[in-house]
Amino acid sequence: MTQGRVNPNHQLEHQGISGVAVAHYNYVEAALVEAAVSRGEGRLGQGGAFLCSTGQFTGRSPKDKFVVRTATTENTIWWENNAAMTPENYARLKADMLEHVKGGELFVQDLYAGADPIHRLDVRVVTELAWHGLFIRHLLRRPARDELEGFTPEWTILNLPSFKADPARHGTRTETAIVLNFDDKTVLIANTAYAGENKKSVFTILNYLLPEKGVMAMHCSANHAIGNPVDAAVFFGLSGTGKTTLSASPDRTLIGDDEHGWSDRGIFNFEGGCYAKTIDLSREAEPEIYATTHRFGTVVENMVYDPETLELDFFNRSLTENTRCAYPLEAISNASATGLGGHPRHVVMLTCDAFGVLPPIARLTPAQAMYHFLSGFTSKAAGTERGITEPQPTFSTCFGAPFMPRRPEVYGKLLQQKIAKLGASCWLVNTGWTGGAYGTGKRMPIKATRALLAAALDGSLNGVEFRKDPNFGFEVPVEVEGVAHALLDPRRTWTDPHAYDAQARKLVEMFQKNFAQYAPYIDADVKAAAIG
Repeated sequence: MTQGRVNPNHQLEHQGISGVAVAHYNYVEAALVEAAVSRGEGRLGQGGAFLCSTGQFTGRSPKDKFVVRTATTENTIWWENNAAMTPENYARLKADMLEHVKGGELFVQDLYAGADPIHRLDVRVVTELAWHGLFIRHLLRRPARDELEGFTPEWTILNLPSFKADPARHGTRTETAIVLNFDDKTVLIANTAYAGENKKSVFTILNYLLPEKGVMAMHCSANHAIGNPVDAAVFFGLSGTGKTTLSASPDRTLIGDDEHGWSDRGIFNFEGGCYAKTIDLSREAEPEIYATTHRFGTVVENMVYDPETLELDFFNRSLTENTRCAYPLEAISNASATGLGGHPRHVVMLTCDAFGVLPPIARLTPAQAMYHFLSGFTSKAAGTERGITEPQPTFSTCFGAPFMPRRPEVYGKLLQQKIAKLGASCWLVNTGWTGGAYGTGKRMPIKATRALLAAALDGSLNGVEFRKDPNFGFEVPVEVEGVAHALLDPRRTWTDPHAYDAQARKLVEMFQKNFAQYAPYIDADVKAAAIG
């Protein structure tokens, strides 16, 4: 293993990469920052954070993501959700990208995904940009220096933002491409500098591989009781539902904020870092995440800053709403050192219901949990996007459809089996609106949400009286200490109960229409438990 500019090909040649002028192996953070600054990829900010722009692409390009269709993947990929590429087009794309790197400079990071050594995936990430190496070094897990001597990658990611795909020659949609080949065990990324593509590609790989081993791959955050990893909880949720905020409780240990596996041994974080949104971030509301933006080596993406003082503008949306920072988990004081936890005692599904129909918390049976997991419901509020004048439902199956290569029922059944076998309590938590839909009602009080969640996690909620919700059939607590009685019954929070009934019928119909696509693949108990 070398860190310098010596004979790069002996480590890259088995991936077909040759003729590179210089390759830098496993640079540590300081060396990557130094290289990125000297190459003009960005600049050093306050506290030593690295400030950079991702250029044209400030988010993922899901429509440009492909899976190579082979005999291996023909019957295992959810093709309705994953665009296919032929082996011939992939071969041309790879050959052209390998030719493109000849004579160039590359940064190589040997890392792994998965805190559980039994299920970890060894990954080699080869990038044109030094800061991409820094980013992925934060986000994946870093082997000890002595482990690198015998490191053999199972998968390789080749990320070349300067390479433009040719739709006519490579079968792509545009000049941008993110291509996964499960036979070649390679990911090709072209014409995008958005670093999140590296992270989510690894997540997609694990989402394909782990279910074959009976391991549930989850787009969720996770924590456990301080000093007691056995008392673990997972939090599923789409963007804007409070996944990061509610799992980062100061009285619990954070296992991770985004991607986890659930094996026969318990849960484990896939990652070694966090990729947090920074738009509207404040020192008062989230002090630890705020502090990382002034920490040496943190990657700060697409944030506007004063060119003289380098002061960050957390409220400036002129480049993108999707401003982010990437940092290692050890930057968070209550983060787990191992990334491991026991089997979840609680499975929490977070939704932001802008229709004002769902209660602040509901207890789910295993079948109901599978139903809501497959539905992956949240909603966009009126005014958040051009043309949206009333709440719009968003259904993203498994709370992460873009990263699910297999059919949703594969993940749903795994979750259902684990919940039933291990006895986890399941909860649906609405962090959206109450007393009316968006524009009429008000946002669910965060204090009430925290109180209900705390009661669920410490077990005290199991001792209260529950009622059956007439619309969805799940159980809702009637009275909880510290929470306004009326808040637990959404219909009572509306000034016009009949308007609530109409809105509830509308939302139920949306759920039913969306869920029809899964009906042929699921068990009768899930169908029966779907709607009250």
